[in-house]
Amino acid sequence: MARTGRRRRGSRGRFDAQAFLDTAGLKRRIVNVAAHAKIFSQGDPAREVFYIQDGVVRLTVLSRTGREAVIATLGPGDFFGEGCLAGQPRRMGAATAAAPTVVLAIEKAQMSRTLREQPDLSERFMAHVLARNIRIEEDLVDQLFNSSERRLARTLLLLARYGKDDPPVRTISKVSQEILAEMVGTTRSRVNFFMNKFRRLGFIQYNGGIRIDKSLLSVVLHD
Repeated sequence: MARTGRRRRGSRGRFDAQAFLDTAGLKRRIVNVAAHAKIFSQGDPAREVFYIQDGVVRLTVLSRTGREAVIATLGPGDFFGEGCLAGQPRRMGAATAAAPTVVLAIEKAQMSRTLREQPDLSERFMAHVLARNIRIEEDLVDQLFNSSERRLARTLLLLARYGKDDPPVRTISKVSQEILAEMVGTTRSRVNFFMNKFRRLGFIQYNGGIRIDKSLLSVVLHD
């Protein structure tokens, strides 16, 4: 279910995406997306920017040979699909809900006009998008050089919002082990093995969702 309460503005210089949407007076439509459903497909017309209110979204690219690569995993507070603002006519990849998800869809023309008319908001929005792109680069490095156990731990921590300016959401929506395996780039059996290990060590708990303890950071930081 979408979160409807307005979040307070953070400290000066910190981007509060929900406050941005509220202050800018943007017209947007709420889209409820079922788990595994496409938000848009590769090659679709790029006409809207999306903001995640709740849930998990995977960005993927499909090669001509049919091989799919996961580019990023995003959560509440993230924007995606902003390529249309830079003149991208069609989607370069696909966006899929990895769990029941609520997104706000904002028309390209409205978003562009607001960013032109409100330079302070524009600057903070761009800083937010650039920070997210840096995280995507870190995801690719993680995929290339870290073990599947570390990649799973990092994925869970990112879904729980550790490392963000906002206080971390310690309980995340229940994401299937199949989806986690796709995010991490390993098999479901390996994810099951590590999830059981994390639970035995007290790093995670199952209680409707997945409760993440900050001690899971030790898996990522351990040499």
